[in-house]
Amino acid sequence: MIKVRFNIDYRTVWGQRLFICGSAKSLGSWDEARAVPLVPTGGEQWSIAVEMDEAEGKSFDYKYYLLDERFGTTEWEFGNKRRQTVDASRCKTVEVTDYWRPLIDDQNLLNTSPFMQAFFRKKGKSKKEALGTQGLSYRLQLRLPRVGEDYQVGVIGNHKVLGEWNEEKVVVMGNAQFPVWELDVHFGLEELPVEYKYVLYNTKTKRVEEWEGGENRYLPVSSSAEEGRLTIQADEHFRFQSGNWRGAGVAIPVFSLRSESGTGVGEFEDIKKLVDWSVKTGNKLIQVLPVNDTIASHTWVDSYPYAGISVFALHPIYANLQTMGALSDSKKQREFDKKRIALNRLDHVDHEQVMNTKAEYFKLAYAEHKEVVLKSKEFKTFFAQNGHWLLPYAVFSCLRDRFGTPDFSQWPQYSVYSEKEIAKFADPKQKHYDDVAIHYFIQFHLDKQLKEATAYARQRGVVLKGDIPIGIFRYSVDAWVAPGLYNMDCQAGAPPDDFSVTGQNWGFPTYNWEEMAKDDYAWWKERLKKMADYFDVFRIDHILGFFRIWEIPMHAVEGLFGHFNPCLPFSLQELNNWGLQFNKKRYCEPFIRAYVLSEIFGAHSDKVKGTYLDEFEEGKYRFKEQYNTQRKLSAHIEEVMQSGNADNEHLIWLRSQLFRLHAEVLFLTTDDASLFNPRIGFHSTFSYRDLDDQSKEVMNRLYVHYFYKRHNDFWKDRAMEKLPALKAATNMLICGEDLGMVPESVPGVMAELQILSLAVQRMPNNPDWEFWPPSQTPYLSVTTTSSHDTSTLRGWWEEDRQEVQRFFNSILKQAGEAPIHCEPWIASEIIRQHMEAPAMWAIFPIQDLLAMDERLRRPSSSEERINVPANSQHYWKYRLHLTLEQLLEEDDFNSYLRTLADETGRNRGY
Repeated sequence: MIKVRFNIDYRTVWGQRLFICGSAKSLGSWDEARAVPLVPTGGEQWSIAVEMDEAEGKSFDYKYYLLDERFGTTEWEFGNKRRQTVDASRCKTVEVTDYWRPLIDDQNLLNTSPFMQAFFRKKGKSKKEALGTQGLSYRLQLRLPRVGEDYQVGVIGNHKVLGEWNEEKVVVMGNAQFPVWELDVHFGLEELPVEYKYVLYNTKTKRVEEWEGGENRYLPVSSSAEEGRLTIQADEHFRFQSGNWRGAGVAIPVFSLRSESGTGVGEFEDIKKLVDWSVKTGNKLIQVLPVNDTIASHTWVDSYPYAGISVFALHPIYANLQTMGALSDSKKQREFDKKRIALNRLDHVDHEQVMNTKAEYFKLAYAEHKEVVLKSKEFKTFFAQNGHWLLPYAVFSCLRDRFGTPDFSQWPQYSVYSEKEIAKFADPKQKHYDDVAIHYFIQFHLDKQLKEATAYARQRGVVLKGDIPIGIFRYSVDAWVAPGLYNMDCQAGAPPDDFSVTGQNWGFPTYNWEEMAKDDYAWWKERLKKMADYFDVFRIDHILGFFRIWEIPMHAVEGLFGHFNPCLPFSLQELNNWGLQFNKKRYCEPFIRAYVLSEIFGAHSDKVKGTYLDEFEEGKYRFKEQYNTQRKLSAHIEEVMQSGNADNEHLIWLRSQLFRLHAEVLFLTTDDASLFNPRIGFHSTFSYRDLDDQSKEVMNRLYVHYFYKRHNDFWKDRAMEKLPALKAATNMLICGEDLGMVPESVPGVMAELQILSLAVQRMPNNPDWEFWPPSQTPYLSVTTTSSHDTSTLRGWWEEDRQEVQRFFNSILKQAGEAPIHCEPWIASEIIRQHMEAPAMWAIFPIQDLLAMDERLRRPSSSEERINVPANSQHYWKYRLHLTLEQLLEEDDFNSYLRTLADETGRNRGY
């Protein structure tokens, strides 16, 4: 038998107890009901001794957990199972000293996928032989994932076997249990205590590169020292003097990449060239926009990357045709090569031409290669792993083209999904099977190409960061297959913000979280697991949606008519208690008075009255029934505009002003006639202006309470119902886009779950700041100069002269008048400030990096912007003006970026 004693320090409060559970029978065989309680032995130390038979004692796993009997909750310590191996022929007694691994610790993130798969990836693992042959047996252990490929952990101490503090005699530890490093050593009893420290050893230079800080560690004299005892000192965390790990990255949509081999659009193959450039410039991360299939209408409207028809399928536009295989018909191949070259010369992405060209190629390539590909072992493995989404996606794509619309509710057949019927439709014996299987063929190649790019990046110490849209497209495979998971009678969007004064309406259905919870969010988990095939980091678009979404009724076009879901509306009794004499007609119906019409429409007011309104009392109006919602009105205006006999510019203005009239309400009704939500931004309405002072004062207090206080705990609870389960689905590093109207509870939840926040300098989350000082960004954050939804750095510099002047003086600390344009030295200073920031990541749009070089940046800043959120019909066609091959040849610029990353500590090898 082997006797093992476990010791650990942990400060508990009344009602809390520590347990240990593990693989050995004496540790409960991983059955929590048979876990072993530790015993407090004084101070904050807990201990327990167990006996194991020699077979179990040779190698055993275990973990600690905390039982809080006050609430009946169990909290396991962070990380993988601990493991100890013992030479039973030499050791009959084992003494283990551990340290609790807290769930919330910045260093925990270094165990996530980007660090384990790329930055700290180990080519091989080794176990060190024990040092010395006589004396007491000790094992030094250090859990430290933050060790780059060219580094190892070493030990230096005051004992001769530990080098006597001589760097030249450092003892390198074994990493067979990486990220735990181990060293077995023997000391004579008279040689104790032993002092030591851990160091980082560079295997290329053969030098110690960093000593840990703080006081020396030591092995004390043991009162129970005896032969045959193994004492294990399991240390936690290297005390870095160089500070936290920090990295730099570049952001660019895949469609925006330009290479000499492309077909007028960026492709997955191009990612490899961008990886090569990232290695040259010291960037460790490439951030892209969503890459899911968005083909709905076969027009340029499909360029919107956040409206995927499947959350699993990749977009065919990113397939590299050459990699799929050349056509045997050389004439056809030359025709495609000619088209490819012509498309590749365009300044912007011509979405329709590119897709038409690729679609034609797909058909020919499929006809030529289908027999080989679809019967290959590689394809069969791919289908076995992905068939649950691939088959319905392929059928959906086939039916979309057959019926001419992705709106499945309009299909004459199969409008209601039936797994049995769809499987029958996809049977290989069907005459139309090729119309289905071609989508298998395309997705197989896309999957292969993106996985190869991912592996290429990881091998070179670079990772890809993906993007998860908060919503799904209304006419998608996902909505067709499982409509019950979504609120199809609602629209998701965002309240008014810097992007849009009337709010945003994305048109997506909102999530039916109650239904999703029934199977523990299985759809979300599958979505994330598929994403982990390609990405090590991902960004949650609009993470606020996991707390509450801005839900807009179908009758509305603008986001002003939205309300939070979930929310806590006011009852009539509560409104009365606030001191508001609530009148439903006055507060919930559009406030349209004669003077309002004159002020808004001026000389057009009489025509507006006669066409769109009815007068129900003198000087008071309401919309005619056929125009009494924004949706009805918009359809009417659209019809008039398409007639070709109208002044469209005037109609667009008229529609916006009539929409403004629709929004002249102070409260929004709910399904329950006795409950009401305040309309966001009601202070700008004539309806509010017309209230008496007392009513205004009540409304002001009520507004602040509702939008900034009422829901904080409520929304926190809703988020904590979902996010922990989703976070546990993969080991990816998670970043949240937490811009906009951020509830007070959001930062705390993100910190608890260790989800990185987003810091855009010109959009600070502190109301006392006009600009976010990079030096004030928290460690668990991504700092950046711009996003795909904003103007670029150069574009922003030319938008508001007074704002830029304040930035120039206060943030850049420059005296005098700001330059008219964002000159290269200005861009360089801004980038440097972000690189020096304490944030874990500094990620920049490639346009902002190129802004530092007069030769390389685009001549016109107005052509750099990717998206304008206020324009729901924006064409996403931005394309880099330089090829990746050209960028790779820019040695001076690349060296400058590399030096900047080195100098600011963002390109350290560990």
